Amino acid sequence: MHSENIGIYLLSPLAKEGTIHFPMIQFSLIETPLDLSTCDTLMFTSKQAVKSAEALNPEWRKYPCLAIGSATAKEIRSLGGKVLYQPRSFYGKTLGQDIITTFKDKKILYLRPKEVSFDSKNFLSKEGLEIEEQIIYETSCISYEKKEKPIKDAIIIFTSPSTIHCFLKNFEWDESYTAVVIGESTRVHLPTHARYKIADTPLIDACIAKARSVARHKSLPLKLS
Repeated sequence: MHSENIGIYLLSPLAKEGTIHFPMIQFSLIETPLDLSTCDTLMFTSKQAVKSAEALNPEWRKYPCLAIGSATAKEIRSLGGKVLYQPRSFYGKTLGQDIITTFKDKKILYLRPKEVSFDSKNFLSKEGLEIEEQIIYETSCISYEKKEKPIKDAIIIFTSPSTIHCFLKNFEWDESYTAVVIGESTRVHLPTHARYKIADTPLIDACIAKARSVARHKSLPLKLS
């Protein structure tokens, strides 16, 4: 099967050339006052959180930021903010050790979505660092009709746990599909029997590159979760 005949579906809200844009989630701003007076450092774990902070209170740009993930750091800089630190890893002990060691005397405000796949506040608290948090946006699923289900042998790019949850809310998983996921924290939300590949780096472009590689070698055995 030629790679050009295999559908590569991108479930991110952002469209990318060479893929079938199939967004699964939409964002809604939570219209509450964003009071920054009690903090001296901000923490963001997604670029959507940065965009939401900009909409609620542009004064956020005056505060140094902890950026979890390269896409988050890029968004902070593009809007005129300052990335004070970007941890080497979001998950596991590395995150806690990095932030606690460097920022234990800081008053950190974590600006976050309503639902998170990783409880940063609780994790850091267990490691001895108390941070404040405020929910500033939420995600919801986009609904599709059954007839819009991806074709057989599709390669489906999942960029977050939410995109997986919303996809499975719309459609049953087809055993002919191959998932390409942005990272391990997203992969664990796949159906247990799904074939998958993980992007080399946690970026959408890296997911697309991996999907194209899978398409070129679709007849080869793929790792099972």
